[in-house]
Amino acid sequence: MFTGIIEQIGKVKEVQDTGEHTIFEITTGAFDDLKLGDSVSVNGTCLTVTRLTDDAFTVEMVNETKRVTSLDQVVTGMSVNLERALTLNTRLGGHIVSGHVDGTGEIVEVHNDGSAVVMHIACSRSLMKYMVHKGSVTIDGISLTLFDISVENSEIILNLIPETQERTTLAGKTVHDRVNIEADMLIKHVDHLLGFSGSMKGNSIAEMGERHV
Repeated sequence: MFTGIIEQIGKVKEVQDTGEHTIFEITTGAFDDLKLGDSVSVNGTCLTVTRLTDDAFTVEMVNETKRVTSLDQVVTGMSVNLERALTLNTRLGGHIVSGHVDGTGEIVEVHNDGSAVVMHIACSRSLMKYMVHKGSVTIDGISLTLFDISVENSEIILNLIPETQERTTLAGKTVHDRVNIEADMLIKHVDHLLGFSGSMKGNSIAEMGERHV
């Protein structure tokens, strides 16, 4: 689990594709407490540390992860958002993030309104049902508030304040770039519960509640 608050920006030192999986070696300066087997969010994707050196760590990505995330476009020298897994004494400054990416979106518009950078991201209809005005969403591992949504255009709209621009990689993104999207976990769980209960004839949430009163 993560919080969506990026701890630092790492730089990809090496990318190796073995055919069965992809290996990333990422340089970092502040993660001196990392251990083998630890989980790290890399652009919002939960990956496991498999090797450590003095100034870098290595993670491996299976082909399925490569297929469903934007990590397939990561190359040597690219910057990535990093966050270590939360602990019981971590401040939950963002929202609960699993690191399991739901899909990718394409940046279709970026402009500066004077106080923030406004970014429009097109995403699939299946993801749009989880997008709520002023709700939470994770973009490339960053916990963000949905400034607005356009159901008609299947787009989410974000306001990137200067702090977000400075401490994450989003400021360097441009139109046509792909980003990882993870919908709010609570909304997904509620949607699953409602769908499951609705499929059980005569077992709506309201009816089940009445039987236990």
